[in-house]
Amino acid sequence: MKLSTKGRYGLRAMTDLAVYGRNNRVSIALIAERQGMSVSYLEHLFSLLKKAGLVHSVKGAQGGYLLACPAEKTSIGDILRALEGNITLLEATSEETFASDALSNCIRHIVWDAVDKKMNHFLDNITLEELAEDTRTIEGMCDPMYFI
Repeated sequence: MKLSTKGRYGLRAMTDLAVYGRNNRVSIALIAERQGMSVSYLEHLFSLLKKAGLVHSVKGAQGGYLLACPAEKTSIGDILRALEGNITLLEATSEETFASDALSNCIRHIVWDAVDKKMNHFLDNITLEELAEDTRTIEGMCDPMYFI
């Protein structure tokens, strides 16, 4: 599996939305500015994310995007599947996918299917909130702690 710019940029944009949009709508223009991305490309990505039910849009002067679900309930796997499709190591057009001999079937089952299962499990167990929290920590955006 090779992750395209759709997956990489989409994950960055969703993390940005989780970091900066906890209680507010966030415009694509602000995400694009912070992340150094094209507004038109982000519009395309957010269209896919909206179609997948991961974000909501609000139109108007105070419009922007909101997460459809809390960040702690959105997995990285959800985001990548919305943008990239099925997450698998081998493309469906691979010769081994269609091979019917015992050796190819054995390798596919023991190696490739197992890798796919572990990769999806891993991605499904990292939440958007984890990425957002790490980003806030790195950028020094943690909520202030008060001592009495």
